[in-house]
Amino acid sequence: MDVDRLTWTDRIGFGAGDFAQNLVYAAVGSYLLFFYTDVIDLPPAIAASVFFVVQIVDTACEPFVGVFIDRVNPPWGKYRSYLLLAGLPLVLSAVLCFTHLPVEGVFVWKILYAYAAYAGFSLLFAVVNVAYGALNASLSRETDEITLLTTVRIFMANAGCLAAMVGIPLFVASFASERVLPWRMMLFMGFGMLPSFVFMPFLPALRRFFGKRNLFFVFASVAVAGMAALYVLSRLWRVADHPGLIYAAQFVKASGIIVATGYMWTFVPEVIAYSEHRTGRRMSGIVNAVMGCFCRLGMAFGKVLSGGVLAWTGYRAAVAEGKISLPTEPRAWFWTMVGLATLAAALLVFSFTRIRERVVMDAAESALVKVGDLWREFFRNAPLRLLSLFFVVVFAMFSVGNAAGVYFMNGLEEQPPSAGEGIRWLVCIIPSLLLAVAAAVIARYPLSDDLVARLNREISGKSAARALHGNENEDTF
Repeated sequence: MDVDRLTWTDRIGFGAGDFAQNLVYAAVGSYLLFFYTDVIDLPPAIAASVFFVVQIVDTACEPFVGVFIDRVNPPWGKYRSYLLLAGLPLVLSAVLCFTHLPVEGVFVWKILYAYAAYAGFSLLFAVVNVAYGALNASLSRETDEITLLTTVRIFMANAGCLAAMVGIPLFVASFASERVLPWRMMLFMGFGMLPSFVFMPFLPALRRFFGKRNLFFVFASVAVAGMAALYVLSRLWRVADHPGLIYAAQFVKASGIIVATGYMWTFVPEVIAYSEHRTGRRMSGIVNAVMGCFCRLGMAFGKVLSGGVLAWTGYRAAVAEGKISLPTEPRAWFWTMVGLATLAAALLVFSFTRIRERVVMDAAESALVKVGDLWREFFRNAPLRLLSLFFVVVFAMFSVGNAAGVYFMNGLEEQPPSAGEGIRWLVCIIPSLLLAVAAAVIARYPLSDDLVARLNREISGKSAARALHGNENEDTF
């Protein structure tokens, strides 16, 4: 039996962990800015500063997270342990982010609480995400298996995003006193995730047909076409007057983005293999910490753009009240997040019980990992540097687009003209520009599929030779 081949139980169990993470991550990434500006009345500039400051601090902490994860060997598994040890606190912290601090007349306490709650969520997400990314590379060395595993993982991650993006408006409305269902927003968000279930099962075939780089170029162009259609349609008519065209444009945009960026996580095991081939050490946590640093830089940049554009263009909260807006009752948001967190916690426990690590550093190698290894690895690993820049740009695009979608379907025409145009830029123009930059970066990525397969064969051969040599020494004694 090939030890690098996984069962479907392994793959689905692993993917359940990503469903859980993305359930809470999508909730925070897509709705927390709206919660700040429209539910607890934080000015957009202050709301943006919460995201920016916390993400920058966490970027500085990320190297220490990666080193900690690579050095420590918990009894439940080097990486899988964090599904419980950090994952369960993570879902609790997501609830706290959407908890209103009932301190009337003391505005500064509201701001401090927002900083504290989001900082706790962000730090815990860093631990879970770095460990989970390292777990991906620890399950197999087989390139095709990693591609299939990543496809399942992304499919379930997108299912988690869909559940959050569509479920939150539904449940917030259900818990609110008005109980007016914001169905246009639900459909808009749903069409933004629907392509995951149309195209992602075919990702391995699409990758083989187009190749890694061309796959990105083709579907990034599709995404830009969808964004252009959204921009033009929203300028010509009210969003509510032609919802079918809006949903179609959103589907085209999402199809391009999801396919173009959906396979990027398969690059991470590739640069890990490249590093192991050059150094003889499999520093999964270090590499994922590097990626985490640059993901956070991208998210910080995206949130500053989102909040900054809203503040600069004069966004006004709750202008669509009584029409199609999301409810702004804090109690409704709190209970919605309690339900999502409960589901996420159950999925994390399920994921923990269904997976087993196969390719990890031993205790002697773990003891050698240092914080300086992160930056040494970054500067000597050219593919890692390019991939890091790619992640900065892509996560900035995600951060901008996800947060702005709520505002696009929440009374766009009732905003001042400048604010309406700012929201269109956040949904359409800025993500298009970022995709163009990402295309320029990925064009220079040097690791082809054939090269990665050769590196993994050579690494496996060296590992087998070391094991055989060790067995021969044992026989001597």
